[in-house]
Amino acid sequence: MTENEISRIVFELGMKVHRTLGPGLLEGSYEECLYYELCQANLKVERQKILPVIYDGIQMETYYKIDLMVEDKVILELKAVEKISDLHLAQLLTYLKLSNCKLGLLINFNVPLFKNGVKRVINGQLEK
Repeated sequence: MTENEISRIVFELGMKVHRTLGPGLLEGSYEECLYYELCQANLKVERQKILPVIYDGIQMETYYKIDLMVEDKVILELKAVEKISDLHLAQLLTYLKLSNCKLGLLINFNVPLFKNGVKRVINGQLEK
C-alpha cells in the first residue's frame, strides 16, 4: 500500500471520527477513536510510538512520541487546537526527518470543516 493510499484511508476515517464527535474535545479522544477506526480497517497502527533521537550516530536517552504511525509509512500528528501553528508543522517535519518517513499528516480536529484541518507534509516540505 502506498503512502497516498494510506493517507486517503486516514482522511476518510478521520472525517468519520470528526463527523461523529464534532470539534471541541481533547486530542486524546480523537486519537483513540481514529486508532480504533484504523485498526478496524485492518491497517497496522502504532499508537504513541517511541521515536529515539540519534545524534552524531549515538542514540540519546531522550525521545519523542508519534501520535499514530500507520503501516510504518505515514505519521499522523493529531491536534485539537484553535489554529495550527508553525511549531506544529516543525514538530511533524522533525518526526519525518528522524523516522525517514516520506509522508506525514497534521490533523486538527478542532475545526468546523474537517478538510480544513488536514495538512500533508511530504519529504520535509508542506504540500500546498
